[in-house]
Amino acid sequence: MAPKISVPSVVSHPLPHVDDYLEIGQKAGASDVHLAASARPRWRLHGRLELIWPDAPRLTAEQAAALAEGFVPDVYKTELKARGDSDFAYTNEFARYRTSVVRQRLGTEIVFRVINSTVRTMDELGLPERLKLLTRYQNGLILATGSVGTGKSTSLAAMVEQINIERHDHIITLEDPIEYIFKSKNCHVTQREIFTHSESFASALRASLREDPDVIMVGEMRDLETISLAITAAETGHLVLATLHTSNASRTLDRLLDVFPTEQQEQIRVMVSESLRGIISHQLIPRADGTGRVLALEILTNTPAVANVIREAKTYMLPGIIQTGKKQGMRLMDDTLIELYDRGLISAEEAYARAEQKHILRPHLKM
Repeated sequence: MAPKISVPSVVSHPLPHVDDYLEIGQKAGASDVHLAASARPRWRLHGRLELIWPDAPRLTAEQAAALAEGFVPDVYKTELKARGDSDFAYTNEFARYRTSVVRQRLGTEIVFRVINSTVRTMDELGLPERLKLLTRYQNGLILATGSVGTGKSTSLAAMVEQINIERHDHIITLEDPIEYIFKSKNCHVTQREIFTHSESFASALRASLREDPDVIMVGEMRDLETISLAITAAETGHLVLATLHTSNASRTLDRLLDVFPTEQQEQIRVMVSESLRGIISHQLIPRADGTGRVLALEILTNTPAVANVIREAKTYMLPGIIQTGKKQGMRLMDDTLIELYDRGLISAEEAYARAEQKHILRPHLKM
């Protein structure tokens, strides 16, 4: 069972400002706070969406609209009125938040994602030591993958910070919105926010190539133009770090390559086979003792065998290559799940639910 979180009892609802809800969520360690018309305030705690106060009254449409009115900047109020939704970064004295405000059937809905402004190092996150080797390449493509909220941005930030400490380079980050704030150390760090400092990832990435960069971090590769520019940048002497919403290495490469027209795919496969440095796939799994979540990783690093599979469009062979590539620091997600289960960190049910090869894990989990 999860430990009981101490939540201050609130005599009057609603609270006067969104900051009051966010302060309570921040102190409890919530990753998200939800405020919506005709609903009780909720938060996401250790991956579960729960009521903050089970006995709190539902917010009325008028109350939810008033909460939005009290903190949304004027420029985004105009956007919200015209389009029906708006996304932006919000900062108060407690933290920074990735914020979404939408109009829906019942009224206004506001969702805050807490951004941890403290950049943790790779050692503090417990990332494998061999991943530091990826940050020492002068060019190439590193991909962090996983669903929303699995720690991709945190891992990339730690890798950027490793570069910031070890190297003497120009780092450019392109994000929507800016999450972690980097202080220039041995590197010069430039941070640009999409829709604030540039109209799109593609235009920001195109501009960055004229800014004498050594390292470019792309918050998300969403479309063909951005992916094409990122691959080109990786091929032309830049180290590019980026994210994709894919669950493992083979699906990542399929997604990356399939966005291109059929007549270009052979050429792109050759380019990716030469420029790819590694793929780090993420899952955040509830701990067996209910005290939080634990990070599970699948890691692929480029080798001649991996490059050959990419060129020949045989990504279905990657799991076998990863399985035999442990000396190169590779690991399958299923092997990580078994390790976490054996250490007592996750339950058999969680390991089984997230496994790719369930029939192989079933005997080990005694299910």
